[in-house]
Amino acid sequence: MSDKNITCECGHINPYGTEICEVCGKPLQGDSESNKLLNMRYEGSARRSQTYKTTIIDKIWNFFSSVKVGIWIIVLLLVASAVGTIFPQEMYIPPLSDPTVYYEEQYGILGQLYFDLGFHNLYGSWWYMLLIAALGLSLIVASLDRFVPLYRALKKQRVVRHESFMKRQKYFGITELVNNKAELSTVKEVLQKKRYNVKEEDGHLFAEKNRFSRWGPYVNHIGLILFLIGGMLRFFPGMYVDEVLWLREGETEKIKGTEEAYYLQSDGFILETYDNNDAKFKDAIEASGQEAVAKNYQTDAVLYKQVGERIAGTDPELEKIKEHPIQVNKPLKFDGYAIYQVDYKLNELQSMTFTMDNKETDKPVGELTVNLYNPEKEYELNDGYRVEVMDYFPDFEFNDKGEPTTKSKVPNNPAFILNMISPEHPDGEVAFVAIKQNLEPLGENDYKMSFQNVDTKNVSGLVVRKDNTLWILAIGGAIFMIGVIQGMYWNHRRIWVLRKDNEIWLACHTNKNWYGLKRELESVTDQTGLHMPLDQSEQK
Repeated sequence: MSDKNITCECGHINPYGTEICEVCGKPLQGDSESNKLLNMRYEGSARRSQTYKTTIIDKIWNFFSSVKVGIWIIVLLLVASAVGTIFPQEMYIPPLSDPTVYYEEQYGILGQLYFDLGFHNLYGSWWYMLLIAALGLSLIVASLDRFVPLYRALKKQRVVRHESFMKRQKYFGITELVNNKAELSTVKEVLQKKRYNVKEEDGHLFAEKNRFSRWGPYVNHIGLILFLIGGMLRFFPGMYVDEVLWLREGETEKIKGTEEAYYLQSDGFILETYDNNDAKFKDAIEASGQEAVAKNYQTDAVLYKQVGERIAGTDPELEKIKEHPIQVNKPLKFDGYAIYQVDYKLNELQSMTFTMDNKETDKPVGELTVNLYNPEKEYELNDGYRVEVMDYFPDFEFNDKGEPTTKSKVPNNPAFILNMISPEHPDGEVAFVAIKQNLEPLGENDYKMSFQNVDTKNVSGLVVRKDNTLWILAIGGAIFMIGVIQGMYWNHRRIWVLRKDNEIWLACHTNKNWYGLKRELESVTDQTGLHMPLDQSEQK
């Protein structure tokens, strides 16, 4: 597009679309003799989005450079995020629940619509990530579209400015002088005392300070972009882990989020409570309404790491790494991970023991113990007797249709549908067995299941956390705040002093806080004898 470049009378070649010459400030569009104030936003430079509008690349660039488009993307993100809180996300519904039916059963038509539109897994959905990416792209394009031409224009500006540029500033005044050299020397000295960077050329002055404040919004954008990148990286495997791990005494479980590289064993759980009779705590304990208040609860943990490759169907080979008592605010840390103690359950059901009894003789024909976390499909007893587990409900309840279901996979209220096979009944007899319930849904049976014993264990509630994005978020937030301070507490102020025969022309501009500039001008003119420039916006 070099054939469309604009050559100013000062000899500088300006890019196509420039409104004010980058060097001398002469208006290049419209009537140069007009009294209308110059639009100094972006120094009248050639912004790509305002210049090229023909190709598909131009249209994409112009779309994302628009502030209105950026605001609408933010609005869409806020609305989507708000809708995502109406019903619980998929990660928070009961573990054994099928989301395809859960939302409709619990919340009706709205729940089904919520699921169909993908709001049940909102923050990891492709379209939500696309909105975040679009916001990041909007910030990048909008920043480049404005920053590059503004930087170029401010860098190329010179001391001597065109007369029309001076006359069309908001503050402009003319002072007739006799000994102008002495007065200009005084003006320069006063401006330097006010921390202006003063340049002199052929008796003309250009004073500028706080140009760096113009870059505040773009520094903000850099911080926001980094923050968005950190947020998106949380959805990449290995970058962010926040998993719940329930660990029972004496058991070893793989640590979620470590790709089965690490395992954790509980050697025991310790619970200490405050003494209810201690005068220091008695009133507080009574006010809490609890019989016992935890003073300390900890898991004596052993950390293992898998050695070598694991062969399918075999137990992993583990190497002991360390032992550590996990307490509240005293996590076990390793390889960027931290495991926190956050909850516990006392005496959680682990297994239940039953006997299969002959109802007529009231004598048992065999005994079986069911692991409530991993029940077998069939239990062999003596002399041809056996029991088949037809269905198992760890946390039993009836749904709205009157059918048995489970609220979770934790055995808070275990129930079974069992088939009791005996020599007399080779096809079996069906029984429904739960706590304090023993039903015969298909008619009276000759055999029954009798509860004998229960085994319990204490369970530690742990949280596994790893965040490799935290430093990116912290840097992004810090840069954003630097940009806020940079653009809020400083103003870019410029003063041009032009010597013309026996007159001194004074023009000023600031990007904001005109009142502050006015007070500064009053101080300068009082000390130098120059006339206070008039506010031409008020006169017009």
